[in-house]
Formats: sequence, C-alpha cells, structure tokens
Amino acid sequence: MAQIKELKGLIEDIATLRDVSAWSSEAEYKSVAAEVAAGVEAEVTHYRSQSVGDAFVNSEEFKSLQGGKSGANMASPFVTKTLEQKDVYSGLPTGTPGSFGAVERDGIVPIAQRRSRVRDLFPARTTNAAVIEYFRQTGFTNAADTVAERSGSNFGAKPQSTMTFVGEQAPVRTIAHWEAAHRNVLSDEPQLRSIIDNELLYGLRLTEDNQILSGSGTGEDLAGILNNSAIQTYSWSAGATTPVADTKADAVRRAATLAYLAYYEPTGIIVNPNDWEDIELTKNSQGTYLLAISVAGGAESRIWRIPVIDTPAIASGTALIGAFGTGAQLYDREAASIRISEQHSDFFVRNAVVVLAEERLALAVKRPESFVKVTFDAAPS
Repeated sequence: MAQIKELKGLIEDIATLRDVSAWSSEAEYKSVAAEVAAGVEAEVTHYRSQSVGDAFVNSEEFKSLQGGKSGANMASPFVTKTLEQKDVYSGLPTGTPGSFGAVERDGIVPIAQRRSRVRDLFPARTTNAAVIEYFRQTGFTNAADTVAERSGSNFGAKPQSTMTFVGEQAPVRTIAHWEAAHRNVLSDEPQLRSIIDNELLYGLRLTEDNQILSGSGTGEDLAGILNNSAIQTYSWSAGATTPVADTKADAVRRAATLAYLAYYEPTGIIVNPNDWEDIELTKNSQGTYLLAISVAGGAESRIWRIPVIDTPAIASGTALIGAFGTGAQLYDREAASIRISEQHSDFFVRNAVVVLAEERLALAVKRPESFVKVTFDAAPS
C-alpha cells in the first residue's frame, strides 16, 4: 500500500509538470484594449500611407458610383479617417473653459408657459372646407294661440308664426411662424430641437387665444367674440348697493342671468388672473372666505357652478361668460403641426433649416346673445 501511494504521488507530479509546460508554450495573451489599440494603429497606418485623394478613390463610397453609371450622388458621404497623430499638448484649447477636464452640461430650463387656454371651453370639431357658411336666426314672432274647432260655419284657422334668418360666413384663417436653426445644432442637441418645437406650438396657442377673444374680423383676423357688436354687456357698477355692495363675483352671476334669459346656459367664464384673484379672495365682514363661489382647495376652478378659465389672454377688468360650443364654434381645418425644410433662401448651402409651426382654423359666432361681456369698472356705490 505504501508503494502504491508513492506511485500515485509521482504520477500527480508528472501531470503538474505537463500543465506547466503547456502553459509556457501558449501565445502571449492580449487584452481586449490591446487588441482594439492594435486595430486602430493598423487602420491609421493604412491611411497614413496614402493621400486623402487616394483614400477617396479607393473608398467603397466612390466605387459605388461605378464610373458614373449610378449617377453623380454617392449612396453615403465619404468620411476621412485620422491621417496623423499629434501630441496632446501641441494645441491646448483657448478661450472658455481653456483647460482640460470633464464638462457637465445641465438641462435647458424652458420659459414658463400659460397653463389655461380659451380653446379648452370649446368641443373639438374639424372641417375640410375653406369657408364655414351658416344661418343665424335673427327673429321669431310667436303667434301660437288657442284655436276653436269651428268659428261659425268655418273650421278654426290657425295663426302663423314668422322667423327670419341671415346667412353668415366664417373663413378659415392661418396662424403660423418659424425659427431658423443650424442642422448640426439640432443633431447635437436633441433637447434643443424639442424646445424649439414646443415653443413654436406654444406661440400658436397664444395667438389663437387672442384671436378667439379679440380678433378684429378684418384682413386675416378671426372675428373674435368680444368684438361682436351683438353680444350682451354688463357693468359691475350697475349692481346692487344694499344691503351690501355687489362684489366681482356678484357681477359675474348677474351677467350669467342675462345669458339664461336669452335661453342659453353658460358653459364657461374667461377672466383675467388679477380679477380671478379678487374673486377667490373675497371675504365677509368677519374675514372668512365666501365658500358660496365654490372655490375649494384643489378643486376645479368654478364660480356659480360654471367652469372658469383664468388667462392673461383677456384684459384685466374684463370677463366673458357664455355658451361656448353652442353660441360659438371653433373649427380645425389643420391641427397645429411642425415642418422642417432646407428650402429657404440660401439655407441649403449654410446647413441651416427652417422649423415652421402652422395651423388653420375658423370661428363662427352663431348666437352672439348667448355671450355677456362683463366690465369690472368700479364697485357699485
């Protein structure tokens, strides 16, 4: 048994020597980084041995032209490789930052945007037409009455009511603007492209709000609701003074009554943030907020059960209440969109592009009496 154990030990020693010999005979191991560096050096050496012209003629991009058989446009541009190596200290950077080191670029903080829109009060409706034509009823003589079955030897005659209509048109108008940018900048800074798109679309919304409310109706302007001479008006100063003088909230409620009397239920109120602040901060003589206006913390902005849009699009001291979507309708011919093109002036040769934002829409104020313009001129006295 002792001899068997000794023999086993000798066999194990021989196996170990064989493994060591095999390891020493292996080729030198190269790390992944070393292999990559060797490949780069070989590529640099290859291009260093030929001129840029030779490299271009021998490139796959030039060969794809097939001697002109495939036209004059290469399938992809020829990109030169590194042709020489420079000492890292041969050309230190100048200006700002002027020194080596990692640079961390923080995200761009865009400007704040208006959160409420006049459009939010209108139901969405699209059209394929260039002009919206509609009829507006301007009069109704109601002659309905009780009628006898017979009058003498004749059957009772029924009275006739009369209605009058007038034809109206609402042409589709275009709202658009553009910004110029360098193509490389947009490629290098994707966030900048997003900001440009968003800001251009936001600019359309601002102008759209102004046009819906205050468009002159002349030239290429929409016919804004506030400039319609047939809408109703109410002044804060015309309110009651006893037992307590009317507040701005009271003026809004009295204006809503005018819409109700015209048989149209108001669906929205547009008010300037300054006036909305006064309404929300209205208190009684004990300093308690008036909860009757239904402005609870975190709840939807409402007053007298009617949704409120507070926006600088309407001037301070003015409010508009009405039946949006019934008394007036907004039509989208082309929804707001973004387009990019190089075909402007000499932008193609300058690597510049045009980023264009555009929309087309029409506004028809079919029942102007369903709207009431409120003027916060002065408290009743």
